[in-house]
Amino acid sequence: MAQLNLSRSQARKIILDAAGLSAPAQFGYGIEAVYKLIDHLGFVQLDTNYVVERAHHHVMFSRVPDYEISWLSELCEDGRVFEYLTSDAGFLPMNDFRFSLPIKKAFELREKPSDKRMENLMRQILDQVERDGVVMVGDFENDRVEASTGWWDWRPAKVALERLYLEGKLMVSRDRKFHRRYDVPLNLIPQEIDLSMPSAEEFARVTIGRTLGALGICSVKEMTWRSRRVKGNLVKSELEKMVVEEEVILVNVDGMKGPHYMLAGQKIDVEISGDVFILSPFDILNVFRHRLKDFFGFDYQIECFVPAPKRIYGYFSLPVLAGDVFIARMDSKADRKNKVLLVHNIHFEDVELSKEILEKFIAALMAFVAFNHCYDIRFDKTNKPAYLKAIVKGFS
Repeated sequence: MAQLNLSRSQARKIILDAAGLSAPAQFGYGIEAVYKLIDHLGFVQLDTNYVVERAHHHVMFSRVPDYEISWLSELCEDGRVFEYLTSDAGFLPMNDFRFSLPIKKAFELREKPSDKRMENLMRQILDQVERDGVVMVGDFENDRVEASTGWWDWRPAKVALERLYLEGKLMVSRDRKFHRRYDVPLNLIPQEIDLSMPSAEEFARVTIGRTLGALGICSVKEMTWRSRRVKGNLVKSELEKMVVEEEVILVNVDGMKGPHYMLAGQKIDVEISGDVFILSPFDILNVFRHRLKDFFGFDYQIECFVPAPKRIYGYFSLPVLAGDVFIARMDSKADRKNKVLLVHNIHFEDVELSKEILEKFIAALMAFVAFNHCYDIRFDKTNKPAYLKAIVKGFS
């Protein structure tokens, strides 16, 4: 049984390298870099929030400096990437398709038996797609019997489509306006893709490998989160076997409760560039709040889910990373009509920023403005006026 002792600084660098944030363009440039990134992470979370550019595109842009939004659609259309809901909705490499099958089976088994009307509607919609091709929710007449009671009170056609999608009988693609298009898997999956159901052991081991590959170092808590939809999964028992087989290493991090784990082949001596990255709240680095606090000392929460009176930093606050330190959080909104990136609040953490770091932050902000199809930036408030003054001067 292999064990490794690490300082918290060493652990942070390993985590950033696994996340693709140890240096700019860690995966290269162009559309192939985007595919390499998705294939490496195994999962890129999708979010529909459009305050700034959507989270999945933001994740790509953070790591592929010349990223173009159309590239993700192109990879999906070419059958190299697909969309599905695993732990969350997101994009996965098509080579991992068979490992979505246990989740689809779990959705099918978990759903309570629906009434005959829903069963018939699902069958009718599936027959229609098989016969006529792609459909969208808008293709169906408003079949609601009773008035809507809220955002998640979907009408029957929407419910049927989503159930067919979650159970794997339909797949989803997107149009230019990000609307969901439902199609049969046969039309979206390349012929060479393995469609066999993995064993419970295979599913658990791939979940462990994918999670550790993307997070670098983590606890079993993150692995079980990724596999939580498959009840009775074997992640914990297979992890124990992989530790004994030395495919996975036990990691002791100074001053932290364990156990933590790392893949045996993970790079340990990592150098990081010290560049500045403006990150999405749904970035793989940020989705587990406890890890940010434990490893980076960064207490972060996305406040769009917090009632307005209780917000501290703003509705959509973006974490700002410099090297292995979070230096700020930036509540931003793209004013697309006027082509201005609005920074409602830029809150700096309690760290001293050098002139070099501020210059890198300015460069990152300029790139982020362009990424959001804006031409200018406007700052409203900050807790550190001297730093903001230097940033504004850098834009002039």
